[in-house]
Amino acid sequence: MLRLERISKIYPTGEVLKDVNWEVTPGDRIGLVGVNGAGKSTQMKIIMGEIEPTSGEVIRPSSLHIAYLTQEFEVEPTRTVKEEFWQVFKEANEVHESIEHISVEMESADAEELDRLVHKLDRLQRQFEALDGYGLEAQIDKILPEMGFGQEDGDRLVSAFSGGWQMRMSLGKILLQKPDLLLLDEPTNHLDLETIEWLEIYLKGLKTPMVIISHDREFLDRLCTQIVETERGVSTTYLGNYSTYLQQKEESRLAQQATYERQTKEIEKQQVFVERFRASATRSTQAKSREKQLNKIERIAAPDSHLKTLKFQFPPAPRSGREVVKIQDLSHTYDDKLLFLGANLLIERGDRIAFLGPNGSGKSTLLRMMMGMEKPEDGTIKLGDHNVIPGYFEQNQAEVLELHKTVMETIHDEVPSWKNEEVRTLLGSFLFSGDTVFKKVEALSGGEKARLALAKMLLRPANLLILDEPTNHLDIPAKEMLEEALQKYDGTVIIVSHDRYFISKAATKIVEIREGELVIYNGDYHYYLDKIEEEKEKELHRLEEAKKAAKRAEKIAKQKEKQKKKAVAK
Repeated sequence: MLRLERISKIYPTGEVLKDVNWEVTPGDRIGLVGVNGAGKSTQMKIIMGEIEPTSGEVIRPSSLHIAYLTQEFEVEPTRTVKEEFWQVFKEANEVHESIEHISVEMESADAEELDRLVHKLDRLQRQFEALDGYGLEAQIDKILPEMGFGQEDGDRLVSAFSGGWQMRMSLGKILLQKPDLLLLDEPTNHLDLETIEWLEIYLKGLKTPMVIISHDREFLDRLCTQIVETERGVSTTYLGNYSTYLQQKEESRLAQQATYERQTKEIEKQQVFVERFRASATRSTQAKSREKQLNKIERIAAPDSHLKTLKFQFPPAPRSGREVVKIQDLSHTYDDKLLFLGANLLIERGDRIAFLGPNGSGKSTLLRMMMGMEKPEDGTIKLGDHNVIPGYFEQNQAEVLELHKTVMETIHDEVPSWKNEEVRTLLGSFLFSGDTVFKKVEALSGGEKARLALAKMLLRPANLLILDEPTNHLDIPAKEMLEEALQKYDGTVIIVSHDRYFISKAATKIVEIREGELVIYNGDYHYYLDKIEEEKEKELHRLEEAKKAAKRAEKIAKQKEKQKKKAVAK
């Protein structure tokens, strides 16, 4: 279907791809993984023909129709949902818009003008039929509920929907094009958990082959049939999902290490023999023969050391009192939307809590209220009285960091007593080295800003970490390092995140924001999922029992009515 052969890509700043080889066959769902800057999006753009490779080629049939869902969803807020879907069919859409325009004109036209408009409308309707316009309209009506929209949503403006629903529109528009291959670049970015789970189920039900770039490990685990890793410009293909890829990679590394060590040991043994008997009258010939054999041996390379990635630990947490955050009778609205209604929660020392809920449910608002950055309308939310020292990682780093400062200045201004070497050492552990420490914050990527904000958090010990989407823009190795640092941290942790894999590693308690209340689950993310499933089953059972009871009551009522009629007849 499509194959990349020996692809390389060299930019003025350096070589991104060196030797990339992989293919897509019918039924494949391929996950592209690698650190930020490894060339994943570059490969997508090469497939789409947006950029040319330096060498190598993309082999594909000329008739292959590829659709590309980028990180930025391409929708127009001023259109209705149906109008947005119609944009897929350019020519038919233009005719469709002309028909609607004429229909409006006819309402106020005089007799002569009306006759002209009727003839024009007839011509346009025949043109619309020739373009299978009514068939296309039926396709749009069919895909709306597939994407989760009600038929009444078709006439609502795109701007009335959240980013997650706008992603559904973009995906629906792509699928209306009936692509042979689907490319998805970070499709889960900024989606809430409910929408991510919907997307997983929907994509899994498609027969269309797809290539996915994602840092969402749970998403890759549930969806992918292959993983293509790009490391140091070279691609390697692994069959199976993300977890299987990790296992295979580690097994391969261990096997290569064992083979390398065996060969190294044997070579050292032979070299000792050669050195010992090189000048021997009786065994020099044997020594020279072994030396020739050693020179012919093809040396097995040692496994590549792990790629340079984020490496840090949080400072030891000063001991706080038992009560760290106390929420009492909290009620709060935002833009006329009720977020909390009489909510209560006690967060204690050592808790590791993840707050869950759909976008707009008030998770970030709750964290800001904990930090005193926003006041509750009713009730109280406050930190504990005894030695609670918070550290706050805000979701939008562009608003927190001072854009005019350099990376070096951002840290140095926080700890002016530090020497340049100390600041450079800290920044080096967050992958800022060489001249990158003199880059302005405004020139940093999202991932670099996230790393710099994390570095700032290490400058002052805290015993309460409040983290709002800390994994946004981080690549998978950086996420793993953050998970490890949190697991070793001995303070209290509060997390808001849409990264389910991260939540499952970092949180031991889940609090769901549900209908204005804070519902506590005293277990990790998988415990929470099990409990939610139990609740759904209980609710389903309750509804079934209620239906049975209603039927029984209806049957009894009919019997009574029948008996009453018989009694009257007598």
